Amino acid sequence: MTPRKIIIDTDPGQDDAIAILLALASPEIELLGVTTVAGNVPLARTQENARKAVELSGRPVPVMAGCDRPLRRPLSTAEHVHGKTGLDGADLPEPSIPLDPRHGVDFLIDTLRAHPAGTVTICILGPMTNVATAFLRAPDLVERVREIVLMGGGYFEQGNITPAAEFNIYVDPEAAETVIKCGRPVTIIPLDCTHKALTTRARVDAFRALGTRVGAVVAGWLDFFERFDVQKYGSEGGPLHDPCVIAYLLRPDLFAGRHINVEIETRSELTRGAMVADWWRVSGRAPNATFLKEVDADGYFALLTERLAVL
Repeated sequence: MTPRKIIIDTDPGQDDAIAILLALASPEIELLGVTTVAGNVPLARTQENARKAVELSGRPVPVMAGCDRPLRRPLSTAEHVHGKTGLDGADLPEPSIPLDPRHGVDFLIDTLRAHPAGTVTICILGPMTNVATAFLRAPDLVERVREIVLMGGGYFEQGNITPAAEFNIYVDPEAAETVIKCGRPVTIIPLDCTHKALTTRARVDAFRALGTRVGAVVAGWLDFFERFDVQKYGSEGGPLHDPCVIAYLLRPDLFAGRHINVEIETRSELTRGAMVADWWRVSGRAPNATFLKEVDADGYFALLTERLAVL
């Protein structure tokens, strides 16, 4: 089977870095490049963290720095979750692979134009500023995209950075609105889904038991990353959000949801970035996204452990 061509747009973050590793460990996927955006930590950190993850995999792909702030708002970051580096929990050396000199938005535009229409999937793991900027700058790109799969938002689970909003959407709600309403197939993996994929002690120990550098680093990242959510939610472990995007491409049978209308709140400061998901189809608005609500957590972590074992 021909590997599926993807671009990962991301703001690493421990869970983002694990998503990069999963993509690079999977022969069904051809990762064309990683574009980084300011989000969990500022852009200088996210591009460095993406290069660290790629280098850790031993399977280099180009990494580009993209937008350093949202379309219209000041940047909000999440060091309180991810640590001051964004990858706290494991010591990794400065990456030796260089930062690609192309701007992330230019890479998106050039890559989508260079490939046949409908062959490249965009995987968004952070604020959607880069992708929205590319669509606004080059509207012809939209029809060239095969599919957009993103982690962000929440409806029944609502928010994790405010009572109403999930972080990725909150940081740049105007960008999220642009992407979700672009007209191409969009699959959303929200908190409603990822909060069912918890890093229990047994699941973290399974990564460490791989006996590899990758396994030890991933376990260290998760030991650090989960502490915030365990304290916040009182759960058995923290949700492992972003690798769900790659897992969905590999094993869509592990997920379940509905094709519904999804809107983003951009005007209210009280509910900025809230995702309004018409799960019960009561609004009369046309469906514009597949909203995933369920995940087979055991299958998800089994897939992650199996794939990361090859790196």
